[in-house]
Amino acid sequence: MDAQPTAPPEAAAKADRYLRIRLLSYNIQVALETRHAGHYLTGAWRHVLPSTVAHANLDRIADIIRGYDFVAIQEGDAGSLRTRYRNQIEYLADKAGYPYYNLTITRDLHPFARHCLGFLSRHQPATVDDLQLPSPIPGRRALRVRLGAEAGGLVLIVTHLSLGRRSQERQLEFLAAQIDPQTPAVLVGDLNCELEHLRGHSGLQRCGWAGAEISPLTFPSWRPRRGIDHVLVTGNVQLKRLETLPFAISDHLPLAADIDVPLPDLA
Repeated sequence: MDAQPTAPPEAAAKADRYLRIRLLSYNIQVALETRHAGHYLTGAWRHVLPSTVAHANLDRIADIIRGYDFVAIQEGDAGSLRTRYRNQIEYLADKAGYPYYNLTITRDLHPFARHCLGFLSRHQPATVDDLQLPSPIPGRRALRVRLGAEAGGLVLIVTHLSLGRRSQERQLEFLAAQIDPQTPAVLVGDLNCELEHLRGHSGLQRCGWAGAEISPLTFPSWRPRRGIDHVLVTGNVQLKRLETLPFAISDHLPLAADIDVPLPDLA
């Protein structure tokens, strides 16, 4: 499902000064297979006990993500009973051949579950900052990743926002304050709200984060009705392609994007 990207009118004239980066955002739901609403009940035991399905799905996910430069993962597990103590982010990085990865624990329910979000990258990060988001229930976090000069110093913020609208407002305001408006930046992840809400947020408007004209529908994966996974870019980054991929493993569809990042003028 394609969405119409936005790009400044002078983009074509400056195309040779941009680096194309392929992004993927995927809420993998701990690699549990959810094909209809009934699976939330019948498969609930897999959230605390190990299953062979989750490991097989991790291999399927590794195949899906392999062709991208940067992958944002939400609802992974950092190694617990339910994954047979396998760190899913580390496993995906190794299986899909990514030289760089990082993660943050969002909720530690050891030994049964260690919820996390993270990223895999083919570009070496210069810095990675672990950010705690404002939330009445602790556990919502974000990773601020600054890539090196060869990737234009791009800053990516990977996150998974709360369900409540009031908490989302505070978290978006917090994230908007984490970047310099002049820095090429991307906000990527499961934001748990539609594009209309994001467009009306004053903090995002202030720092220049914007999405496509139409947000692809990502949830639920078996019959998508909501676009709650997003790739937002600042005005100096061009969003060239935004679409979902037809892989209904978790309850979210993966969201793929091509972005062009401005490179320093060497002339």
